[in-house]
Amino acid sequence: MADLAHPGWQNPTALEPALVRRAWRVTEPLHAMIYFVPEAHERYAALGIPEPAGYFASRAAAMGPVGPGPVVATFFNFNPDLVARVLPAAWERTTPAAVLAARLEAAGAALARALGDAVHGPELAEAADLARRAAESAAAHPEGRPLFAAHAALPWPEQPHLILWQAQTVLREFRGDGHVAALLLAGLTGLEALVLHAASGEVAVRFLRRTRGWSGEQWADAVERLRGRGLIEGDEPTLTESGRAQRARIEAATDRLATPAYAVLGADGCARLAELTRPMSRAVVDAGLLNVDNAVPQRADRVASRPS
Repeated sequence: MADLAHPGWQNPTALEPALVRRAWRVTEPLHAMIYFVPEAHERYAALGIPEPAGYFASRAAAMGPVGPGPVVATFFNFNPDLVARVLPAAWERTTPAAVLAARLEAAGAALARALGDAVHGPELAEAADLARRAAESAAAHPEGRPLFAAHAALPWPEQPHLILWQAQTVLREFRGDGHVAALLLAGLTGLEALVLHAASGEVAVRFLRRTRGWSGEQWADAVERLRGRGLIEGDEPTLTESGRAQRARIEAATDRLATPAYAVLGADGCARLAELTRPMSRAVVDAGLLNVDNAVPQRADRVASRPS
């Protein structure tokens, strides 16, 4: 098993990973709502790609009209059969450019609905500037981050709330590609990573299994593999001490790999970004934009929580 404490995984900057995690986590609802809001589902359906095709096509569109292979590889934890049912068929009905435009339009409409007059406020403009600086700084570190690199190459919108959404999208994929690297070094498949996540008690099994397209049999097989490795235990699996340590190492490695994007902001900039976006993210949750009953590709249990 890989040693995620190897010097190669150390933080290349003086920035504390905890500050990076806070800046990302507090701001993340401003991006993540795009997977749930009706504004997105309706626009994708208008292009002839109702869910779940809308989800896969919209997130993959930055890479061009790709088939299931690159999506399975970069999204990491979805059942390949689920992806193959919608891609590349979606590109017979629409284009990546049209999907990207629909996604950005949906993000703007949903944020305007949740934030009201604050969408034009100075705090949002300042947050957009900080997040964009971090996202553009991350572009100097594309190695091994294909989904991030594709999103980082997209043109920037003009309106501050759209800049903020796109910047957080870029930062999310930067962190996500690093997280995949950490999971691979830990010897985990995408499905096994989901099982460990569920065993932590943070997210419902039903949500993870159904939205990622895994059958009960496939899930049970992964449970037994991880049980055999001593990472989970119990009839309703929970993490063992080794499992908790494994997850902690993976999350710490993910934090370290994310720090280059935020180094340009420094500690004060990271703290300021979190301070500015916390009330915006709360407004997004309060407006129901993270209602996971609307999750794709299938409806699932409600697990969203109010950002702290």
